Order: sequence, then structure tokens, then C-alpha cells
Amino acid sequence: MIQQPTLDFLKELVENNNREWFMDNKGRYEAARENMIAFTADLIKLVQQFDPGVSADLDPKKCVMRIYRDIRFSKNKTPYKNNFGVSIPSATTRVGGEYYFHVQPGKSFIAGGYWMPEAAHLKAIRQEIDYNAHELKAVIDDAGFIKLFGHFRDQDKLKTLPRDYTADNENIELLKLKSFIVMHQLKDKEILSKTAPADVAELCHKIYPLNVFLRNAIV
Repeated sequence: MIQQPTLDFLKELVENNNREWFMDNKGRYEAARENMIAFTADLIKLVQQFDPGVSADLDPKKCVMRIYRDIRFSKNKTPYKNNFGVSIPSATTRVGGEYYFHVQPGKSFIAGGYWMPEAAHLKAIRQEIDYNAHELKAVIDDAGFIKLFGHFRDQDKLKTLPRDYTADNENIELLKLKSFIVMHQLKDKEILSKTAPADVAELCHKIYPLNVFLRNAIV
């Protein structure tokens, strides 16, 4: 589970996002990161039970993202992120769907799918939707799926028609999508629970069919 000191560190970091404070609290950061790595290791083992695309060699340390921000091209010059992010690829090639676990006091969530695919992958996904939309709709239109993740179609779309598709295509609204992601918000008490790894893994299990569809479109 996520430890309370991990959330406490992130809360204080928001008010003290500078190198001096961070260096004075480096030990707290390292302890929080170790907590995230341990949680990620548990989560990976649970996800591997249902998703064979998650590599047996996946290193949890490499799944926990850096807390240091790249400020070179950003107006926000604060040097550190106010969250911990965990990326677990749902394919051994690290291409396609993934599971993303975000830890931030009051704003934690689990997400999955493929955010802003590169042009070749976007073309392949759209082709898969055009050929096999029934498979995707069986996942995203399921009542239980909608209850957990909301309406899949309600995310960023093209304002115009995608190339090679016409307005009379019955799946044109799905074909307009720029990203193919879902997200479920998590309360602090949920990620602090002893059952958190299993609970988050179960949400990943619900996301798994979406990742399979996306993975099959690309390979």
C-alpha cells in the first residue's frame, strides 16, 4: 500500500517546490520513492496474472517516473513534480496500451489505454476500429466499464474528418478520437488501504481488454 508519509511528502512539496527544501528532505523523498517501487513491484506481479503482455523482466524501479521536471520549455519553472507516476507497459515491446498509476494527494487515479499515439499507430488503430469496431464497443459500452471509467467517446477528438474516412461511417465518432484512454479516480483512503495493490490491479484487469484491442491494432 501507499504509506501516509509518501502523501505527506508530496503535500509539503507543493508548498516548498525548490531545490533547497528538496535537498533538506532528500531522505523523505527517497523513502517515498522506495514505497512507490515496492507498491509497483506488487502491482506488476498481480497484473502479470492476467496480462501476458507485461514482461516478466519488467523492473519496477524503471516503471516509477522521475520526479524531476524538464523545465527547459515550460513557463512553470518549479523543479519537481507534485506527484509520483508509474507506467506499466501492456506489451513487451513497450508499444501500445499501458497502465498508468498516478499518486497525488486528493488527485490519485489509475488509467490505461494509449494517449496521443504517433501517426503510424493512430492510423493503425483507426483501421482496426473501421474493421472491428464491434470488439471495441463491446468493451467500452459495457455498463460496468462505463460506471468505472465514464464514457470512452467523451475525450479529445478531431474537429474535422480523419483522412480516408467519411461522415457517413457508422463509427465516425470513434474514428475522430485522438487518444484512447480511460481513467478512474482514487481517494487517498483507497490508496492507503492494505488492499490497494489488489484493488488497483483489479481496475487494471478491467482496462486489459481495451489494451488488448489497441495492442492488436498495432502489432
